[in-house]
Amino acid sequence: MRLTDYLDKGASLGPQAPCLTTAERTLSYADVQRLSWRVARALDRSGIAPGDKVAILSANDPVAFSCVFGISRAGAVWCPVNPRNEATENRDLLDFFDCRCLIFQAAFAPLVARILPDLPKLSVLVCLDGEPAGATPFDLWTGPEPAEPWQAEPAGDLVMLVGTGGTTGRPKGVMLTGGNIETMSALTLMSYPFQPRPRYLALAPLTHAAGVLCFPVLTLGGEIVIMGKPDLTEFLARLAANRITHTFLPPTLIYMLLDHADLAGTDLSHLQCLWYGAAPMSASRLEEALIKIGPVMGQLFGQSEAPMMISTLAPAEHFRDDGTVATERLSSAGRPTPLTIVAIMDDEGHQLAAGERGEIVIRGPLVMAGYYKNPQATAETSQHGWHHTGDIGYLDADGYLFIVDRAKDMIITGGFNVYSAEVEQALLAHPAVQDCAVIGLPDEKWGERVTAVVQPRPGQAVTGDEIRAFVKERLGSVKAPKQVEVWPDLPRSKVGKVLKTEIKAQLKGPADAPGH
Repeated sequence: MRLTDYLDKGASLGPQAPCLTTAERTLSYADVQRLSWRVARALDRSGIAPGDKVAILSANDPVAFSCVFGISRAGAVWCPVNPRNEATENRDLLDFFDCRCLIFQAAFAPLVARILPDLPKLSVLVCLDGEPAGATPFDLWTGPEPAEPWQAEPAGDLVMLVGTGGTTGRPKGVMLTGGNIETMSALTLMSYPFQPRPRYLALAPLTHAAGVLCFPVLTLGGEIVIMGKPDLTEFLARLAANRITHTFLPPTLIYMLLDHADLAGTDLSHLQCLWYGAAPMSASRLEEALIKIGPVMGQLFGQSEAPMMISTLAPAEHFRDDGTVATERLSSAGRPTPLTIVAIMDDEGHQLAAGERGEIVIRGPLVMAGYYKNPQATAETSQHGWHHTGDIGYLDADGYLFIVDRAKDMIITGGFNVYSAEVEQALLAHPAVQDCAVIGLPDEKWGERVTAVVQPRPGQAVTGDEIRAFVKERLGSVKAPKQVEVWPDLPRSKVGKVLKTEIKAQLKGPADAPGH
């Protein structure tokens, strides 16, 4: 399937049904189809050939998202660009991906002007909602002619080029095929509750997880309600007003939602699934969510190289057969999905038994085609015939996958391996802790000392001694943090992930104190 097939499938179930909705307007399936035909013809007229790379730089917006289907119809490759990236990061990605066309919102015109001189391959510039110098206004570019069905034959199966997270070194481009997205969509539809015409609320950036989750929704003729900016008060109002059935939030936003004054009074009766993922979630706060939000929480685990659906924990699996909360599963990443084979591997390439910890490796049609123009990195990540995720974990006797850390985040202190994710779970169980990060800092005595940075809940206070004692009681003295910092907020990436590299950079230095 091409990306445009998801839209066309939804349109076949009723072209006048709502497809993309904002607070201001609704585009029907027929509207979005017509837009995509116009965009495809405009790309063709502009000399964009099948296989060429086309980037979109925009906040969540229905016309910008409609352009994704136009890119697909033209046989071109969609390059989602995160608008919150630094200018240099986006310049490097656009250059490395060989992008020939950039479609952008006027709000990002200053950023585009800054990076354009370094992008000689970028020959077509289109502004969605303005007339900045050097760019063609969208309506002028797409032309006045009637929108009639048109599409080109694709050059191959490559449909998306996704920049990997991280801010150091050369960017990596994940090559996702039509087969990858088809597998991901099939796994989504078979893993979670869906009824006809779901209504999906997209608050998180459509350049990331929130965007690819739209494809399975479209196959059912569903409505996608798009929020231009993340606002939890507005999010709760939309959940009720639009009778939302599905949505996605990273754990950080779920924690804020649980403390939101409007949550208790919001009608959530239509909600079938609130997906969470992109970062580990506190088991204690997940249990709180099952009570305050309802039995609708659905976990997903994936990465850019194997999007979204390596393993899943459906809403029903958060509970035992007798209806009680399955607390033993809440810190797991669910079970491997039906079309994905998951194993645990040691450094020599041997598969490990249930309960043994090693790198999580996977095989199956979810795995990317490779890294763009980087055969060395592709070979490194696919040693022994498996895709290596870079995550450390284990499978229990019932087949549930537990992720204990990123390989690069493991702390070796006094000769012992300490997994930062395990310490973070313990910290998040503290009633005064909103969020946290655990890192290893150089230490003359221990090699590395376990260091915790905690963000208290609003109106709460906590001390380093209290935190240390709390973790020590649960995990023992080796894993208890030797250093504790209390910060009002933690540095985060554009998608809400805590940036441990920034925390390390801030804390490295003479801070040999035992804590504050």
